[in-house]
Amino acid sequence: MVTFGTFEKITLNFPEITIEPHFEKISFRIKKKIFATYDEKHNRVTVKLSEIDQDNFSSLSDSIYPVNNKWGKQGWTFIELSQVNPELLSKVLTAGYCEVAPKKLSALIKESKN
Repeated sequence: MVTFGTFEKITLNFPEITIEPHFEKISFRIKKKIFATYDEKHNRVTVKLSEIDQDNFSSLSDSIYPVNNKWGKQGWTFIELSQVNPELLSKVLTAGYCEVAPKKLSALIKESKN
């Protein structure tokens, strides 16, 4: 199980992250673009992934699955924090950050993982 604090700590390690309200959720943004949101009521994260990453991560765990509407077809993916392990969450958030971040920032993250 992952807490909000763990999710937030992982997310804030990425360069140039800002936190802003987004309706009833908390959004995590890079250059004003949302790459993840946290829904406190459901203890669930939504992250923007590529279609390939969405398919790959969804196949690894029942705690990761596409949003059920048109947003899901655009790569938006739910992560159930009460069911996901921290290592997998970190990998999913990294993929989401790199999907939304400008190429220079995405490259920094990819280089640091090698």
